[in-house]
Amino acid sequence: MWVARAAQGLPTSLGASVSDIRPYAAGSPRYRDGRFHNTDPAHVLGPESGGGLFKEMLTRGSRGTPRAEVPLAPHIAPVDAAELAATWYGHSSVLVEIDGYRVLADPVWSERVSPSRTVGPARMHPTPAALAALPRIDAVVISHDHYDHLDRVTVETLAALQPHVRFLAPIGVGAHLRKWRIAEDRIVELDWDQHTEVGALTITCTEARHFSGRGLQRNLTLWSSWVITGPTRNVFFGGDSGYTRRFADLGEKYGPFDLTLLPVGAYDQRWPDVHMNPEEAVRTHLDLGGVERRDSLLVPVHWGTFNLAFHAWSEPIARLLPAAQHEDVTTAVPMPGQRIDVLRPPALQPWWVPLG
Repeated sequence: MWVARAAQGLPTSLGASVSDIRPYAAGSPRYRDGRFHNTDPAHVLGPESGGGLFKEMLTRGSRGTPRAEVPLAPHIAPVDAAELAATWYGHSSVLVEIDGYRVLADPVWSERVSPSRTVGPARMHPTPAALAALPRIDAVVISHDHYDHLDRVTVETLAALQPHVRFLAPIGVGAHLRKWRIAEDRIVELDWDQHTEVGALTITCTEARHFSGRGLQRNLTLWSSWVITGPTRNVFFGGDSGYTRRFADLGEKYGPFDLTLLPVGAYDQRWPDVHMNPEEAVRTHLDLGGVERRDSLLVPVHWGTFNLAFHAWSEPIARLLPAAQHEDVTTAVPMPGQRIDVLRPPALQPWWVPLG
């Protein structure tokens, strides 16, 4: 009975097959020998991991979970999108308002980040708002196909609730969307440094240092960061990535940015190539042009919602803030559901401290 429940919907949630993906992936210069490759070589796990990783998974107990209930901010969704604002819904799910448009990044509303409804990392706080409560969205951007960034049920629900919205994804990821019956004319697949227009916005697929995979095979689809450029404002969404000096190249080409949304959690010394730590997030912000734009705001994402590593729940922010202060980087840390006016960021309120 338990096995049947765990397996329910599994094939569909896994997404597209190799044969589904290959025709779209094969034309990319980053696709060789049936796989996508990082510019800077990246190992998913360091050679010292071995059996120690499995042992730590069995013995970590409550490490990485909050000591009390995570507070949720009241949901605020103005009728008109702002010049520049961001609402963090948890993990990497962020609604960006820019020059009167709204772009939703990596939306994940399911209870678990897994192909199974009963097995896999579960939420440590509820979703701050229902998908039906979201305002009109102009585009959805997806950084890669890992379950904590691409969720089948969320995609299907959004597609039904907002029939005008387009889904922008790195090459190969569109095959998953087609598998889930998203119409072809609503899918835009891009390689690094390719862009599309959404109204007055230019949205560009840019490089990241990571990996992909929803089953046993890795790197069948591309991973990315995103640049969202409007007539007056410019935003960088980091998706999920290890640190790389390639971000400095992106800063020179597309920056500087008014807002950077950068991952700060799920890091570990055993996988430093594919997940940056908080200090590296600050360095990435500076590489992206934060040295020239001291009024640029860094908002941390990819933490606090799913326990995907071995650090304490609030450690990413406890490490981020002194690193940012040392480099004179302005930072805002919203609670789940909180909307930040980037042009008038609020004073830091340490809501996370009692939660450990």
